[in-house]
Amino acid sequence: MENIFTDEYFMKKALVEAEAAFENGEIPVGAIVVIDNKVIARSHNLTELLNDVTAHAEMQAITSAANFLGGKYLKNCTLYVTLEPCQMCAGALYWSQISKIVYGATDESRGFIEMGTKLHPKTAVVKGVLGNECADLMKRFFQSKRK
Repeated sequence: MENIFTDEYFMKKALVEAEAAFENGEIPVGAIVVIDNKVIARSHNLTELLNDVTAHAEMQAITSAANFLGGKYLKNCTLYVTLEPCQMCAGALYWSQISKIVYGATDESRGFIEMGTKLHPKTAVVKGVLGNECADLMKRFFQSKRK
């Protein structure tokens, strides 16, 4: 039997979160945290709603997953996020010791790779999963803001 729990499967769930952010006027970034093929946290950007520059999707997901697990470390967890994490989020992900990060669109100007931010040495990274879909959502959002 084919495993339906692929990176694409979970990235589609993160895209649902990004769409929710879009609908609420937030920059459309969505994130989920998965352990053993089970979603334990889902979030999207809340910076406008909370008037908080740190309320990125990843930060919300880290907090929610840690609360679910009852501890601060996200070992054996995977974060699926529609946009490459920024420097702040990458730093938090470092400290969470998350096992894997899968992201969709690359943030060529503010992403952690461009900024030279390091992740935990045991964290695996997969780039570009549904990258076009994730990037298209961001483009649509910013085009709507320019009208």
